[in-house]
Amino acid sequence: MTSNPGKTVFVLNGPNLNLLGTREPQIYGAHTLADVQELCRTACQRHSLQLVFRQSNHEGELVDWVHEAGRLHAQQQLAALIFNAGAYTHTSVALLDAVKGTGVPLVELHISNVHAREAFRHHSYLSAAARAVLCGFGVQGYQLAIDAVAQW
Repeated sequence: MTSNPGKTVFVLNGPNLNLLGTREPQIYGAHTLADVQELCRTACQRHSLQLVFRQSNHEGELVDWVHEAGRLHAQQQLAALIFNAGAYTHTSVALLDAVKGTGVPLVELHISNVHAREAFRHHSYLSAAARAVLCGFGVQGYQLAIDAVAQW
């Protein structure tokens, strides 16, 4: 059931996602970022996709990684960028510009339902460039995103 054999899925995680498992577990759950990486690895293997999984608290590093994904996209080796940009979702025009500038197929992802939270979380800069947006599925959203991307 693979439409993108050998292609790569970039999964990027923004600020504070390294604290998964301890940061507000009533919102984000008890799974760690290592658990999320394993979930993504298993989902990618199921679809014969390669996985690049990264996390940074630094906006510029995330921009650089979007550019790296863009180079793979230009070589037709990228299935998609799945991006949980954390708080940068709501603040970063630079990340939006990086996605738009590279043309990467983007899935914006949030563990919690951002629309049921504080008003400032209701706006996303990334949504303007996203092919799809998932929120509120917990860490299972990552697997859902990979399963969807495998069908593109």
